[in-house]
Amino acid sequence: MPDPRALLLLPRPLEGFILADQARDLLRADGVVAADPPRIPYGAVARLPTALRDRVAGTTARRLLRALDGDLRAVAIFHPVQWPLARALLAARPAAELWYGRWDRYEAAYDASPPMRARLAALHEQAAARSALTFVASGKLAELERAAGREAQVVGLAADSFPAPDPGSAVIAVSLGHLGWRTDWALLRAVAERMPELVLLLVGAWHDDECAGDADFAWCRSAPNLVWLGRRSDDEAARLILCADVGILPFRVEPFNDAALPYRILKYACLGRRTISPELAGVHTWGRAVTTVPDADAFVAALRAQAGARLAPDAALRAWALEQTAERVNAPLWERLRALGIASR
Repeated sequence: MPDPRALLLLPRPLEGFILADQARDLLRADGVVAADPPRIPYGAVARLPTALRDRVAGTTARRLLRALDGDLRAVAIFHPVQWPLARALLAARPAAELWYGRWDRYEAAYDASPPMRARLAALHEQAAARSALTFVASGKLAELERAAGREAQVVGLAADSFPAPDPGSAVIAVSLGHLGWRTDWALLRAVAERMPELVLLLVGAWHDDECAGDADFAWCRSAPNLVWLGRRSDDEAARLILCADVGILPFRVEPFNDAALPYRILKYACLGRRTISPELAGVHTWGRAVTTVPDADAFVAALRAQAGARLAPDAALRAWALEQTAERVNAPLWERLRALGIASR
C-alpha cells in the first residue's frame, strides 16, 4: 500500500518563503513533501480566463501526481492564487483534504488592482469553503473566518532561523568615515572573531578597489556582526552614533596615520561617546576622548568595558567636545589677523 503523503504547495522557493521555518518543521515528517512554484507563476495563472486557468492547473496537477511517491492525503496551500492547482489535485484525489494557511488579507493587498482583489476574494472563499483545516496567523484572521461561518485555527508565526544574539551582552560600536587603505582590516577581523557579541556599525563608503586581494577585508565584508551602512548624511550619522556604546578608529599603525587627528573622535565625543584607537601619536591631542590600545586583545577588552555606555553617555565628554568650536580653535589665527590689522575684533 502506498505511503500517505501531505503535499505543501510552496508559493515561493523555500528559502524565500515567509513561513519557511514552519514549512521546514512540517517537512521533518516522513510523509510531508514540498513542491516549488510551477514554471508559470501562481499569480499569472490566477489572472487567466477560467477555462484556460483550469487547463494549466490540470496539467501541473498531473505532473505533480506522477512525481508523488505515495498516496496523497492532504494538500496545503498558503495563498488563494494556489487554489486552482489545489482544486485540480483534489479533483484527481477526492479523498485528500485541503489545508489552507492564511497569514494576511490577500484580497486587500496594496499591489492588487480592483479586479484582482475581487478575483482573490472569490478564490479565497472557494478555498476556505473546501478547507478541512484552515490555519491563520492572527486572532483577527480567525475572527474573519468565524464571521463567514467557518472555523480557523490560530497557529501564529515562527522565527526559528532568525538570528537572536544575546542582547544582554551586546556591545555596539560605530566606525565613521573612510573604509579603504587606511583601515586595519586584520585588526577588525581579529576583534570581530574574538568578540561574537560585538555589533559594529560601519558608516561610510567602502572602497573595494583599495582593498582588492585583501583576505581580511573580504572576511569583514561577509561577517554578520559588521553592519555595512554606506555613506550617510551627517544627520543620519549622528543618530547612528547615538545607537552605539563607543566609537572606534580602526586605522593601520603607519606613518601616514600616526600624525593624524581624525575628525570622528570629536564627532563621537559630541554625542558623549569615547573612541578606541590603536597606538597612534596624533590621537593623543584629544586624549580626553580616546583610549589607545596596543593589540586586538586590548581592543576587545576596551570595547567590552564600554558595554551599555549608550544608555549613560559621558556628559562631561560631550560638554568638552561642544566647546571645541571653530572660533575657539581658531583663536591663534584670529590673534594674528588682529596683529596684521586684518580683523578688528
